[in-house]
Amino acid sequence: MQFIETRGNDGNRAEKIDFSDAILSPSASYGGLYVPESLPAMDSIFLRKHLDSHYKELAADFLQAFEIDIDSAIITEALDRYDTFDDPSDPVPLVQIEEDCFVSELYHGKTRAFKDMALQPFGYILSTLAQKRGENYLIMAATSGDTGPATLETFKNQPNVKVACIYPSGGTSDVQRLQMVTEDAENIKVIGIKGNFDDAQSSLKELLSSQEFRDELTRRNIKLSAANSVNFGRIIFQIIYHIHSYLELVRKKIIALGDPIYMVVPSGNFGNALGAYYAKKAGLPIKKILIASNINNILTDWIKTGIYDLTDRDLIQTESPAMDILKSSNIERVMFDKFGGARTKELLEALNEKGKFQLSPDELKSLREDFDATFSDDAEGEAVIAEYAQKNYIMDPHTATSLKAYHNLRNEKLPTIIYSTAEWTKFSTTVSRALGHPVASDLDALKWVSKNKAIEVPDMISTLFDKAIKHTVVVDQKSIKEEMLKFL
Repeated sequence: MQFIETRGNDGNRAEKIDFSDAILSPSASYGGLYVPESLPAMDSIFLRKHLDSHYKELAADFLQAFEIDIDSAIITEALDRYDTFDDPSDPVPLVQIEEDCFVSELYHGKTRAFKDMALQPFGYILSTLAQKRGENYLIMAATSGDTGPATLETFKNQPNVKVACIYPSGGTSDVQRLQMVTEDAENIKVIGIKGNFDDAQSSLKELLSSQEFRDELTRRNIKLSAANSVNFGRIIFQIIYHIHSYLELVRKKIIALGDPIYMVVPSGNFGNALGAYYAKKAGLPIKKILIASNINNILTDWIKTGIYDLTDRDLIQTESPAMDILKSSNIERVMFDKFGGARTKELLEALNEKGKFQLSPDELKSLREDFDATFSDDAEGEAVIAEYAQKNYIMDPHTATSLKAYHNLRNEKLPTIIYSTAEWTKFSTTVSRALGHPVASDLDALKWVSKNKAIEVPDMISTLFDKAIKHTVVVDQKSIKEEMLKFL
């Protein structure tokens, strides 16, 4: 499988590259992204073959169908990282909460968020490639709260790899922040910035494309990569769990193989939704992908109207901070797939230069063939959390945004899968407040919810509060590069 560029080729890079090169050096021409030249077929033959497969078997066969240039032994070892999840025999449980609504719980890994599903195997593959090539890498990650902990967890103490993680100071939950700033491995650096996630992501992209920064790293014998979903190594593993969740409905006899379903994805940077889109395009019977956002609802506007406009928006901090994003990187890959490289480059240049772009009527029609969208504010999210707590199901505020899409956007009463991207423990103050017990402290909220709802807090969360803070740096955007070089 070869990978090509979303904004065309600048003549300085190869026109097509292998998967290993795309994940080691994810920055493409003109600031674009790498995408697969084609997708393997996820047709009825493939799906029937895996009706009784373990998650790791499905994943291994999917990666083989993608024909990535990674040794099968490395893939096997990478997928074995799912054995560290809560239940190795079922790393992604599917839980019924309504007659035709099911929650795919993607958060049963080490950092209690869906990013573990991709970053655990991806991190192993990248660090193994670096060791085999005898190369040293700086892995950069910008996080709104979940990518950071998952990146640090997968790469800590790995040879040939150093990790610099940028997060918005004050823009994460206490648990998310503690998961990062208490990490004490020598090969990691956590940097808080005065700004929001869009600022952090923009800084990462600027450094990825900066020849001056690359030259400085070259002098130190270091290459540059990234762990955000700008890296397709993340996306490829995010396709798999959509296939798995569909097969789970077949196994539970909710649907027959080939029946269509809806998928609801709470989304900020659009990587999770992109995984569903690629699964649909490859043949998975998805009627439509329903996008749930918070009041930073730029994705809703884009999908409903075709207009992506940053000119009159300021990012708003909400109770679902992983979706506090206005510049969603992975819409680029969808637009490339639908409209081609030249048009994608034109639209994104307009966004960079004018702060907005608008799809044509035909382009919007094409987008809406696969997507619909809505959004919830914090009060609506808390009401959903309270409602389902009465039914003995505790969800986090990101998952809670999905219920509005489930109720309002389905044109047919089809079985629906909601993707739960984080465990409630990462946002316990919001959950506690929704249940009528407002507290300021994550620790107090964890204890109260655990006691009153008879639900256990995992050790990896409860022990955070006893760990020493190892990373205290908070800087302006302009100082990020300097801090990284100090670290190196």
